[in-house]
Amino acid sequence: MSEFSFSPEQLGDLAATVLDEARRQGATACEVDASEGLGQNVSVRLAEVETIEYNRDKGVGVTVYLGQCKGHASTSDFSPAALADTVKAALAIARYTAEDPCAGLADPARFATVFPDLDVYHPWPLPVEQAIELAQRCEAAGRAVDTRIGNSEGASVSTSASRWVYANSAGFSGLGESTRHGISAALIAEDGSGMQRDYWYTAARAAGDLDDAEAVGRKAGERAVRRLGGRRVKTGEYPVLFEAPVASSLISHWVSAVSGGSLYRKTSFLNDSLGARVFSPVVEIVEDPFLIRGLASGAFDAEGVATTRRELVTAGVQNGYFLGSYSARKLGMESTGNAGGAHNLLVSATANFDALLAELGTGLLVTELLGHGINLVTGDYSRGAAGFWVENGKISHPVEEITVAGNLRDIFKGIVGIGDDWQASSSRRVGSILVGKMTVAGH
Repeated sequence: MSEFSFSPEQLGDLAATVLDEARRQGATACEVDASEGLGQNVSVRLAEVETIEYNRDKGVGVTVYLGQCKGHASTSDFSPAALADTVKAALAIARYTAEDPCAGLADPARFATVFPDLDVYHPWPLPVEQAIELAQRCEAAGRAVDTRIGNSEGASVSTSASRWVYANSAGFSGLGESTRHGISAALIAEDGSGMQRDYWYTAARAAGDLDDAEAVGRKAGERAVRRLGGRRVKTGEYPVLFEAPVASSLISHWVSAVSGGSLYRKTSFLNDSLGARVFSPVVEIVEDPFLIRGLASGAFDAEGVATTRRELVTAGVQNGYFLGSYSARKLGMESTGNAGGAHNLLVSATANFDALLAELGTGLLVTELLGHGINLVTGDYSRGAAGFWVENGKISHPVEEITVAGNLRDIFKGIVGIGDDWQASSSRRVGSILVGKMTVAGH
């Protein structure tokens, strides 16, 4: 992977140029993002190279204010003339925008002043030939798991890096650099019962933290084979255990429901939930922006506001929201340093996976979710699913073509256990989640 074209100093100078130009053209306030990204992705299928992709992009986003009228424009041209034209375009938009009393830069008193090294920048100078070999080894290991794996959707190896500067006219300027690398495989198994597909992946800031390529392939192959012979189950209400990779989606629904946009628009089933019991008492969630090599680590958010470690859920009680400056003003609150989204979320475990299976007893283990049947206004939840039927704490047989349903209010409060099998490849560090009762529709 090639080096960046622009140094941190050059990006900082470019941002300063834009701020000066915005002042010269009459903006009362301005903020600017200047970034550059590059990456490489290689995929193979049945040992043959499918794709080799390179990307390199750069951009400048300019947001200007005329009082409390806001305009935004962007460009990928870093020339002085193009930057001046971009500021001019943003100002033209601001002049035709209605005043918004909540618009404006973040409170300068909340800007980050300490920038710890979170160790999130680890370039991987991976020659394309080696990337191809890694992907081939990954896929080959998966295909060798079982003779019933006769086909593949392929394996891929990706590496990427980004560098950016955020600065504003209130005096903040901050640099960010990060990398993200990954290996994945998706394999297809077939027997008399039909065809099944499954996958596995690993992702990390540093190449040395990735799982072994062969291990990723084997896991994908094993997961595909174990799904052969899937069938539906009888419709009813059962305990449901969400495997860790899909359990993180439940946490993502919670994040969406307690984020600023949903809250101030009153489109969340968790409106006014601060201080209320949202989850069962076994649930503890911490947001940690300072996790070393974390996939969502950062000392400041997209507005320059300092991030903080927060205990968001304690014994099931909601202690905080995810707010940027605009949504905070709409709600009459303060920014939580989440402009741009949540940071690393750590969900405390209560047991290991085998203990959760034993506690489940007889019910459903979900390993795949399909569709998007979530209504954040009401909390209604209904998704297609696949996984395994569990009898007396032991996996009995694969299950497919079913639906799991309930209401997120009840699902969250019905959590009876959380596993310690969380994935390092995600910024949502949550293990498998056991819900005491859900509706399972089969036949």
